[in-house]
Amino acid sequence: MGATDAAAKQPGKRRGAARERLLAAASRRFYADGVSATGIDTITAEAGVAKMSLYNNFASKADLVVAYLDARHEEWMELYRRRLEGVRDGDGRGGVLAVFDAYTDHAAFAYENGFRGCGLLNAAAELPAGDEGRAVVRRHKEEVESLLAAHLEELLPGRPGEARALAEHLAFLLEGAMARAGLEGAGTRVEHARTMAADLLDRL
Repeated sequence: MGATDAAAKQPGKRRGAARERLLAAASRRFYADGVSATGIDTITAEAGVAKMSLYNNFASKADLVVAYLDARHEEWMELYRRRLEGVRDGDGRGGVLAVFDAYTDHAAFAYENGFRGCGLLNAAAELPAGDEGRAVVRRHKEEVESLLAAHLEELLPGRPGEARALAEHLAFLLEGAMARAGLEGAGTRVEHARTMAADLLDRL
């Protein structure tokens, strides 16, 4: 690659690096302080970039919030995939518990102000009805419930209705545990929910 080619590529690299810094800073501040309480100036200062850099990478603060929610979804999916690596093919029970374990892993992160519950639901609670960010959160929750249902269908072959109903039950158990864990600042309730889910599965 010639010097001209390398120089031509640098602006894109700089933009990419700035975007990652902005998203990382927004993720820390949105989770620790809330979406509404976090201004653009706070994010750009923490990211160490100019305000114009934010608008070069995101159309608006709302666009940045959606990117944050997408990134948090992907972060959880990666934790779930890692947990699933230790589960045998066809092991529906192990698959269901991998979902719970991924939430436990997320709760165990070293958050700046401690664990505050589900970052997706926390953000959704601040957003108005019809906001694109709320749609991102809804899709995440629907995907988690679909994952539970798919694993349960392995445990309940030929009984898809029962699998879907039980997936909804477990999703409610998980969400309630996350809400209590967020209030208490620790993932203990999620661990208890996992134990309850395991006991329920053992009785199928």
